[in-house]
Amino acid sequence: MKESATKLPDKAAIYIRVSTQYQVDRASLPVQREELINYAKYALNIDRYEIFEDAGYSAKNTDRPAYQQMMSRVRAGEFSHILVWKIDRISRNLLDFAAMYAELKKLGVVFVSKNEQFDTSNAMGEAMLKIILVFAELERNMTSERVTAVMIARANDGIWNGGKIPFGYDYDKETKTFTINESEAAVIRMIYDLYESNHSLLQTAQTLNEKGLLPRSGVPWNPTTVHTMLRSPFYTGIYRYNYRSEGGSSFVVKPEKEWIFVQNHHPAIIEPERQQSVIASMRSQQRGQPGSGLSYNRGITHLFAGLLTCDYCGGNMTATQDRERADGWRPSVYACSRHRRFKDCPNKYVSDVSIGPFVFNFIANLIRASNSFGKTTAIETLEKKLLRGQAFSEVDHLGRAGLEELYNHLRSGVGVLEYEPPSNAAESDDAPDEYDLLLSEKRKDERALNRLKQLFLFSEDSMAEVDYITERQRLLDAIDDIDERLAELEHSHAGANMSDDEFIAKASYFIFAQKLQDRRQINYESFIRKIDPQIPKDFINSIVQNFCIRDGKIVSILFKNGIKVQFFYK
Repeated sequence: MKESATKLPDKAAIYIRVSTQYQVDRASLPVQREELINYAKYALNIDRYEIFEDAGYSAKNTDRPAYQQMMSRVRAGEFSHILVWKIDRISRNLLDFAAMYAELKKLGVVFVSKNEQFDTSNAMGEAMLKIILVFAELERNMTSERVTAVMIARANDGIWNGGKIPFGYDYDKETKTFTINESEAAVIRMIYDLYESNHSLLQTAQTLNEKGLLPRSGVPWNPTTVHTMLRSPFYTGIYRYNYRSEGGSSFVVKPEKEWIFVQNHHPAIIEPERQQSVIASMRSQQRGQPGSGLSYNRGITHLFAGLLTCDYCGGNMTATQDRERADGWRPSVYACSRHRRFKDCPNKYVSDVSIGPFVFNFIANLIRASNSFGKTTAIETLEKKLLRGQAFSEVDHLGRAGLEELYNHLRSGVGVLEYEPPSNAAESDDAPDEYDLLLSEKRKDERALNRLKQLFLFSEDSMAEVDYITERQRLLDAIDDIDERLAELEHSHAGANMSDDEFIAKASYFIFAQKLQDRRQINYESFIRKIDPQIPKDFINSIVQNFCIRDGKIVSILFKNGIKVQFFYK
């Protein structure tokens, strides 16, 4: 926080708690009170203080009157410090303490524990508390793992774990059983009939909408929802669980060995053999092939198609061509699909003309900043380099969390823009192959190794060196095992070598990246019109997961390596 010439003198909120009447009777409160007052005066040089006492209250949660009153006044800006006897006076629940500390840090309030010598106004105190927060995160993760284990056990026993009841079925909560909803089941059967007749997801959706046979949501059918209906094993009487792990606007398909399938779980609407025949038909109708119901290729390349989401409603932004310019150029325009359909989202549209220069100049800055990054580079210097140029004149600053993660990533020496060949996963019905899963696991271990290093460097007195070495070696061994398996997979395909298309794609990536960093400022229109538009499209798709758009501006970029950079405007 910035110092102000009119800043009031420091004032401490002294919090005291004992949990039993026995402790109160033994004068524990007066002892804490006296020592903390003296500590505030003589160790912290704070003469202004106020005492908050909770006598006879447990630390199992923060539902205590004096504590709640203190936090209310802290939020009002009355105190500069919170002083306690020990951390467990605040809470023995690490999650509660982590939440409180995060709030204090945001408010700029210093937390001090007398007996444990935690003072967040200095580097060591901050590092010690980060250790506490790491264990809080561990507790959260362990709780999540326990819940996941229970859910998986329930699924294995055929117990429904909740969620949206599939279209075509009713669910009885008392008997915990599914029954067929005959009116909706008739629509499911019609979907199969239509697709088997026309082999087009788009035509099937259009026919359903024309007949007024809408799903429960009332939202018109589209090729994606039709595709889901045709492929869902639920309609053949199979309960499938743990198939997808939801995450933001995208999903990760878990390895097949982790999927749970319960046969004959409920009455079937579609015969399994019929569904397999339809799935085989869809696989043969992959994008770009004649007669494909998934084909959207009309000879036009929309550079950012499939990568833009609306920051207002979270919906996808669909691409169309803008009007033709005087020089013959027709850029793409991306509109919020919800705004386009229902007019209930204020986010209208964004054009290549505005986001193109922003995207490519930012990536060029990132490549240059990565190449010039050194051990003495400050995080403020990195931010300035990333926002260099006219394209960012309206940007005030980057989000701190993403900037710090990017900074630590560069310090670790791990590549920021890792090459991932454009995937047809969105068009395929198969789960990712072993190679892709191994690469994903390797990146996760590399990020964990980087976080471990940062934790040890900034808290050497708190984290035992032997613990650091042990965990570091475990991660390094895991990465080595993955590298060994990746090498085996590459060797097994060495006979066929790399296809011409794969070679061109990979070569194009590196050539394009080189061209970006060779230019101080990129004139987007001139730059993009001189090359095959599929090259920059593949380049962007290989490194970026998502762009989030609000009022015609990019508010965040989520890279494939998991780093999310947020932009805050003036």
